[in-house]
Amino acid sequence: MVEAVLVIVPVVSVVSVVSVVLTGLFAGLFFAFSVAVMPGLRRVGDRAMIATMRGVNAAILNPLFALVFAGAVAALATVVLYAAAGAWVAAGWASAAAAGLVAALVVTFAANVPRNDALEAAGAAEDIADPAAVRGAFESAWVRWNHVRGWASAAALVCAVVAVAVR
Repeated sequence: MVEAVLVIVPVVSVVSVVSVVLTGLFAGLFFAFSVAVMPGLRRVGDRAMIATMRGVNAAILNPLFALVFAGAVAALATVVLYAAAGAWVAAGWASAAAAGLVAALVVTFAANVPRNDALEAAGAAEDIADPAAVRGAFESAWVRWNHVRGWASAAALVCAVVAVAVR
């Protein structure tokens, strides 16, 4: 039993740190969109906004972005490892962190991704007959849901940090 605990402790530490870092990157991405990217795009014309968001949506689908999204998996693994180590308070905080990340993922796939897909389906910005209508169908709802997933992931980050602190 002692050997098992000695093996679990370093693994818990590594997974905990990875979880916090990935959760921070996750929250930071949505924060950056909320406070810089989308307010900046609000200042440009309809076609420029559509073209830029289509470019961002294509560029963001890469291995580094996938790694950040794997933070939710690391958070869930942290819950299991804390529980296995008998760190019940930390497991509770890690569970709250995982719930926040799962909420952000649900919002992403239920609200933001469908709007991204609709923007892609509208076609190239220069070919859209009514870019103001396409933008109108996309922007305000996308921004609102981005704020929701940003707050959920920020709360997850706080919970992940507390989980590490109380362990």
